[in-house]
Amino acid sequence: MTVEARHAPDQYVADTCIIGAGSSGVTVAKALKESGVAFDCFEKGSDIGGMWRYQNDNGLSSAYASLHIDTSRGNLGYSDFPIPEDRPDFLSHADFLKYLEDYADRFGMCETVTFNTSVTRLDKIDGGGWRVSLSDGSERRYRTVVVANGHLWDPRMARFAGSFSGEQIHSHHYRTADPFEGKRVLVVGLGNSAVDIAVDLCRRARHVTVSTRRSAWIMPKYLMGRPVDLWTRFLTRRLRLSAPMARRVMSWLIPLAQGDQRRFGLPRPAHPMWREHATLSQDLLPAIGHGRISIKPDIERLDGEEVAFVDGTREPFDSIILATGYRTSFPFLPNDLFDADTDIRPLYRRIVSTRHDGLLFAGLVQPIGPTIPLVEIQGRWIAALLSGRLVLPSPDEQHREIEKHRAYQRRTFLDSERYGLEVDFKTYAGQLGADMKSGRGGT
Repeated sequence: MTVEARHAPDQYVADTCIIGAGSSGVTVAKALKESGVAFDCFEKGSDIGGMWRYQNDNGLSSAYASLHIDTSRGNLGYSDFPIPEDRPDFLSHADFLKYLEDYADRFGMCETVTFNTSVTRLDKIDGGGWRVSLSDGSERRYRTVVVANGHLWDPRMARFAGSFSGEQIHSHHYRTADPFEGKRVLVVGLGNSAVDIAVDLCRRARHVTVSTRRSAWIMPKYLMGRPVDLWTRFLTRRLRLSAPMARRVMSWLIPLAQGDQRRFGLPRPAHPMWREHATLSQDLLPAIGHGRISIKPDIERLDGEEVAFVDGTREPFDSIILATGYRTSFPFLPNDLFDADTDIRPLYRRIVSTRHDGLLFAGLVQPIGPTIPLVEIQGRWIAALLSGRLVLPSPDEQHREIEKHRAYQRRTFLDSERYGLEVDFKTYAGQLGADMKSGRGGT
């Protein structure tokens, strides 16, 4: 369904296609609707929700049954639709999906989405605009395309020397611990999903081992009885510390609260805590302390039912789960037109392609801070741009902004593919807000 544009005759209105109706696509659609921008939104699955719909029939959700969001309730929701205070501190995927459904119902968003219809290909049209090919065989033309298909659905598979005779899957396909009852399981990785899955498994498996290449800083979900991200918000908003300084303060407080993680066999990373996304878990260190989880270094090679580690030890396993992250993929964009490995870097304000007019991205960020309200701000920025209330700076200024951001990334975070989408919530939200206030994109 196309939302009819409500605008004065002298306003510029774009005919826009939104790809995806997850938490990003829905809030962008809401912002466009409220700004009077005509759009179509296409969703591969039969309902909204994206990755938050457990076992989504679009086949792209990475949600496992025990998944809970790492952002606490008070920091999580959309600005004009707060999460009710009777909800848990940390919502499950089902809790958040219900909230997202209520949000969509409240603002009438479901009727703006065409379900069970995927975008199969985007092609540039000579003279401007995009040809959008759909799974029903039809084609439509749009001046602008907003890509909101998510970036946590295409598994990145780690490769090791040798071969393994047991079961080996990516964490994308993990749902419950049931199939691993009584088995010896190796989880590869020490990010949030890896730790969540290891803790979930250790109650049912014979034993769980976690292999980590460079270790990670483990941060509890609670500090002095309050969600840990509320302390960060207190430091940045109430005490007005810069985000980097607030992160440094937290890196001092966390070891005081939970002790030295080396006591549990987890090496201290070579980099300081403030340079990475710490792994949040209230349960990992106790599970190690109870002997249900062991820690091993990187894998040297796979050898039948055994795994050899770089410290010279070997252990047998029945199953390996690779929690090794995701590739950023856009299967509807031909590689000769848009190479995800290189072309997501030159995005002005992490949104606007500088190579292709009319190609925008929403939710293609990994913030220090909450994602959901940040993408809501992106949606309002996109709506301001497409309704003519915001104009882009010159191409040279856009490239200067991109280089400035990349220099900030290199200066602040690890030089790793994992941090290619990294932004700081406070800084980035402030930049988008300033752009909308002035009516012109900044540098």
